Amino acid sequence: MTAPAPKLDAAGVNALLETAFPGISRTGPHVVEVAPGRVRMVRPYGEGLLRPGGVISGPTLMALADSAAYALVLAHVGDQLMAVTSQLNMSFLRGARPGDLTAEAELLRLGRRMAVCDVRLWTEGPERLAAQANVTYALPA
Repeated sequence: MTAPAPKLDAAGVNALLETAFPGISRTGPHVVEVAPGRVRMVRPYGEGLLRPGGVISGPTLMALADSAAYALVLAHVGDQLMAVTSQLNMSFLRGARPGDLTAEAELLRLGRRMAVCDVRLWTEGPERLAAQANVTYALPA
């Protein structure tokens, strides 16, 4: 299957995210790369992301997985801010060590009414995944 061409580049997606969530660009995640069927997003590290034990918290990983899937959908369908998460299934694979958290999201299916995404997260490198999520977004009619 050929990946769909994105309608927006990284700057366009970041601008849409800033419209939907004012102030996100100061400390939140940002898209660093858009390619056909893919988006890469980075959440800058901050000590507030850690849980007891010194690893990045599960809620932080889940939030980035959802944000990366949303960014992926926006990159490929354009200005559809009312796209909403309808399902998120998360697998935690190992503790995410302190550092910038990266998410790479890939479109598995983009239909008229829904988008299904695979999201992989890491701090140390893509060969040492901290978590993996399957995320489905419902698209506005």
